[in-house]
Amino acid sequence: MAVFDFMKHEKQSFEACVDAFSESLDENTSFEVQYFESKLDTKTVRLAAGCQVVCIFVNDTANAEVLTHLAAQGVKLLTLRCAGFDMVDLKAASALGIAVTRVPAYSPYAVAEFAVTLALSLNRKIVPASARVRQGNFSLAGLVGFDLYGKTVGVIGTGKIGQCFIKIMLGFGCKVLCYDAYPSKDVASWENCSYVTLDELLNQSKLISLHAPLLPETKHMINAESLAKMQKGAVLINTSRGGLVDTQALIQALKSGHISGAGLDVYENEKSLFFEDHSLTIMEDDSYVRLMSFPNVIVTGHQAFLTEEALDKIGSTTMENVRQFMVEGRVGKKLENVVL
Repeated sequence: MAVFDFMKHEKQSFEACVDAFSESLDENTSFEVQYFESKLDTKTVRLAAGCQVVCIFVNDTANAEVLTHLAAQGVKLLTLRCAGFDMVDLKAASALGIAVTRVPAYSPYAVAEFAVTLALSLNRKIVPASARVRQGNFSLAGLVGFDLYGKTVGVIGTGKIGQCFIKIMLGFGCKVLCYDAYPSKDVASWENCSYVTLDELLNQSKLISLHAPLLPETKHMINAESLAKMQKGAVLINTSRGGLVDTQALIQALKSGHISGAGLDVYENEKSLFFEDHSLTIMEDDSYVRLMSFPNVIVTGHQAFLTEEALDKIGSTTMENVRQFMVEGRVGKKLENVVL
């Protein structure tokens, strides 16, 4: 198995799961793992030569060209250490006979709690307040926030993570408006929670949090038009996928003051930035630099998932996916976490 985009923070938990998997195998069965810090793309695909399984993360590339090379090298399973699968050309994988599995729910609590953290930090100006105090400045000027209690919160995407976020917001005493292409009957039955049209959600919500997958129909769903429909002073949180938000449109909405703040753990051009140290290099991404110039914007490096529990779940589920395919011989829908 070749593991791409392998990072220090996952080493302990993932390798422990690999060791447990290896120990459970028949003594006549060998299993070897190669770890690569580099991302999977057309330049690095050759590193998977001789492997039957390739394991990737959110910013790897598994387009038709890469998948064709993998298939030619004998790869039968592409297993993702994440829930999203927008980086994979599923049609190409199907045509090439490569099964695709994922980790559908590693810790919805981790991401939901982080989304709340961003919202609270923005609203109560935690970042500038902390910076002031470190410099001996105890002025409260410009640090006024608002009570979450009694406010209307919009949640776009009501899957596992969205539902966790909703429950937390209900605990704060908020009214929650939801939008999802596939509404949940359970969520619809919750008190102070209702499904509405996207326009109604945008127009009525003081705080909007995105928990939708990145699909062709959801790309840039937050754009100039949708931002204009938000109430003046709304706060936007995105811990899902960067491509949901048109960055240039968001910048304009922030410049005009129409949006009072944005908390972003994901960014549509993050692939060339996140999970790497660029502190000693010139930042060439002008959109990112502009975002960081706003005092009412918090950007974090795709870390919402990063808890001990989530890392353990990612490792164990990934290796269970490998077991089902390579050891038990499951295929198609018999694979518990199959994407394709």
